[in-house]
Amino acid sequence: MRDFRPRLKGNIKIAYDNLVSKESRILVIGDLHEPFCLDSYLDHCLYIYAKHNCNKVIFIGDLIDNHFSSYHETDPDGMSGADELEFAIQRIARWYKAFPKADVIIGNHDRLIRRKAFSGNIPKAWIKDYKEVLKTPKWKFKDRVVYDKVQYIHGEAGTARTKCKADLMSTVQGHLHTQCYTDYFVGANFKIFGSQVGCGIDFDQYSFAYAKRGKKPAIGCAVVFGGKTCINELMDLGKK
Repeated sequence: MRDFRPRLKGNIKIAYDNLVSKESRILVIGDLHEPFCLDSYLDHCLYIYAKHNCNKVIFIGDLIDNHFSSYHETDPDGMSGADELEFAIQRIARWYKAFPKADVIIGNHDRLIRRKAFSGNIPKAWIKDYKEVLKTPKWKFKDRVVYDKVQYIHGEAGTARTKCKADLMSTVQGHLHTQCYTDYFVGANFKIFGSQVGCGIDFDQYSFAYAKRGKKPAIGCAVVFGGKTCINELMDLGKK
């Protein structure tokens, strides 16, 4: 893989290497909704990981779509539950190979099966862990993680702008497929940001038919540097 770090020499290189060796540089990957994710989105995320010399990865939620189990209408011509899950596991294996260690935020689509079990009065003891079902033993599935005083959540409570101001805490989230931005809010003694990371979904898939009359998704990811700065990296749509 090509090295995208700056070509520095002497004391400047030493200073740069010392800085980046201590600083967290977190790649935040948007909603995948596997097995309905763009093939090229993985290539984009790998490119951004290398470009910014990242050292940590967070999937922001909705790793899987679970269309077959939606509380809304499902496509009668779509895949069965068994086929959709098997296909999702196959496609997630690509991501696991690329990023074998990662935090995975649990999104509302990820929770669908557990919600159905709850509705059916099935105790949690009967339900397997996400990492066991999806065959990703080193991934850590959580509702929320915090690094460098930045919280990473899926985003069902509203936009990143409103959430970061409500909590007075920098916030990175997904869930809203059409939004990809980072806004900073500065006070006398603080600076926080709210970031929507975009997503990687294939909008042409039948699972997204409900949104066909709406805005198209923002295909992208984000990188957070030391909890201080966040940048969005939108994918070149010509590479879809």
